[in-house]
Order: sequence, then C-alpha cells, then structure tokens
Amino acid sequence: MIGFRLAAVTSTLLSASHPALGQGLTVIEGIRVGHHTLAERPTGCTVVLTEAGAVASVDVRGGAPGTRETDLLRPENTVQEVHAVVLTGGSAFGLAAADGVVRYLEERGKGFAVGPVRVPIVAGAVLYDLGVGRDATIRPDAACGYAAATAATDETTAEGNVGAGAGATVGKLRGLARAMKSGVGTASIVLDNGVAVAALVAVNAIGDVVDPSTGAVIAGVRTLDGQALLDARRLLRGDSVTGGLGENTTVAVVATNVVFSKAEMNKIAQMAHDGLARTIYPVHTPADGDAVFALSTGASSAPSSVMVVGALAADVLAEAVLRAVRAAEGLPDLPAARDMARRSR
Repeated sequence: MIGFRLAAVTSTLLSASHPALGQGLTVIEGIRVGHHTLAERPTGCTVVLTEAGAVASVDVRGGAPGTRETDLLRPENTVQEVHAVVLTGGSAFGLAAADGVVRYLEERGKGFAVGPVRVPIVAGAVLYDLGVGRDATIRPDAACGYAAATAATDETTAEGNVGAGAGATVGKLRGLARAMKSGVGTASIVLDNGVAVAALVAVNAIGDVVDPSTGAVIAGVRTLDGQALLDARRLLRGDSVTGGLGENTTVAVVATNVVFSKAEMNKIAQMAHDGLARTIYPVHTPADGDAVFALSTGASSAPSSVMVVGALAADVLAEAVLRAVRAAEGLPDLPAARDMARRSR
C-alpha cells in the first residue's frame, strides 16, 4: 500500500501521526510563490511562478468571475503551458497586476515562443476587497505583480493577511459589517512514491467556512452584536440574506508534479472544487467568482491517475481553506477566527 506524508495539514484530513512538512504549494518542484501586500490599504497580490512552464487548465464555478487568459486554458486551445498564475485583490482593477508579472518574465526570457519573440503566458483571477479599508482607489497594479514575482521563493509560503488574502473576508450574507477576516492558506500531500499534490487559496467567500470534520462554523457571518457566529445554513433556510452581493470570490491554484495533459488538468481542476464545497457554505453562488487553476509541472516520473490526483487536490484545497481563516489576523471591525475563539473561552 502506498503511504504518504501530509505537508501543512492538520488532523482534518488524516491522523496527526503523519509528519507535517509545512511547505504547501512550493513542495511542488518547479513552483515558486511570492506575495506583495500594499501598506496603504489591506489588499495585495499573490504570484505562482512556473518559469519553465506548467501544463495548465482552469475551472470557474462562481457566477461573478474576474479572470485573465482563462479561454486560453480550455483543453482544445493551442497553448499548453502557463508561466505564472496571479491571484489578486482589487476586483477588475487588480487584473493589472498580471502586467507586472509579464514584464518580470519577459526580462528573463520566459514565455511561449512566437517567431523571434517569447510571450509570457500569465493567467489570473481577482477577488473583491474594495470595501475593506478607507480608500478603494488603492488596489494592486502592475508594480504589485512585479514585486510579488520578484519576491517569489520555493520556500515555505506565508499564510494569512498577505498578498491576495490581505483584504479577504468571509461571512457576508448580512453585509461586510457582520463579516470576518480571512486570508491565504496553503497545504500539500506527498505520497511515498514521490507524487505530490498541493493547493493555495485566497478565501473571500460570501458564505461561512465550515470544518468538515466537525460541521462547526470556524468563521462567517456574525450576530448583530458581533460577538458570536450565526450559521449560514440556518440563515438561508430562513431566507434572510441581506448583503454581500458582488463583494466576494475564492480563487485557488492546485498543482501536482505528475505528468498530465491539459484536458486531464481540466478534470483535476473540476474535482478540486469539491474542496471548496466541503468547507464553504454557500459556495459557487451568483455573488462569488470562484475559480480553481490546476498546474502540472511534470517534474516526477511517478505514475498516478486523474482520479487519485483529483481526489487529493480536493483534500488539500479543503485544508488550505481552513488554514486561510485560521492564519488570518483581525482588522478593526473585522475579527478573525482566532479572535472569536478567544471570546468563547
């Protein structure tokens, strides 16, 4: 039987006896991750670099997406690999961050060869965080993307209030005033035969984040006094949704070192969405633009299947969502899960 080690995971997936590697998405050879967080307002961008190229696809499930180069990632289209994926705050304005990543890659001669020119292929997705902080005109731009790419490393990835997670929130079914702070999370699984599967996510959902191992709400919409958690499952059954439209979106990257085709990566992206469905309620709504990118670096010759890697991708993405809210730090009027836990003691 193939064994495995869990990287950056808790007992949510398996027993705590498995050693934690604590590295997340960068456990995949050929991937580097960089964050840039703006000081002027809680927002920023996160760049996943695959400079040597990674076979890629995407699955968009939310009804309000803001994306770049997702049509290119359809299985039937020509280009097979991307050189970076950008996750960013700033809503549609934040798509400008990808321009800085394109410049970074062009300066290093990375890209899809078209005659004498190399064109960097940079996909991306945005989340809405313009309501967090005082000045919505402050948002990620090309300089943010360039800085995040420059900061990219293959070491342990920072989590919480960084990069695309700096302004991320959850639990907006009663509006931002009753929401909670979220952030970026990452997790990975490494099998004994060398197969690795990992995820990174910026969680900015209209819904609650629920621990699937217990069914308990970890972060989400708060009571009127702000001191306790309501439960989105009950709110929806009472049809008492009053806010949050257009202020959301959870964006993620899952990756593996196994060799797969573009069509196979598309199926893995689809399966990975199960990780969001396990941990976010409601998810894939008309008010969210939820998108999952899937990358294959092909760095391992170990055999595996779409079924196995897709199932593991859902596992690590679920764990990354939980880590995103647990690593987050509260802002004024936006407490984090750790703050609510202290209040309940």
